[in-house]
Amino acid sequence: MAYKITDECTACGACKEECPVEAIKEGDIYVITDECTECGTCVEVCPTGAILEG
Repeated sequence: MAYKITDECTACGACKEECPVEAIKEGDIYVITDECTECGTCVEVCPTGAILEG
C-alpha cells in the first residue's frame, strides 16, 4: 500500500532526511515518489502525522 503526504505537512524535512531511498521530494508540501519501498520510516518520524497509507 502506497503512502501519501496530506495537507497537514509543514515541510519540516524530517521525513525527507530519514527516507532510505530518497523517495520524498520538496514542494509546497512534500510528495512521495514512485521510488518509495513502503518501509514506513517516514510515517514514524513525521511530527504532524501527515503521512498516511493510501
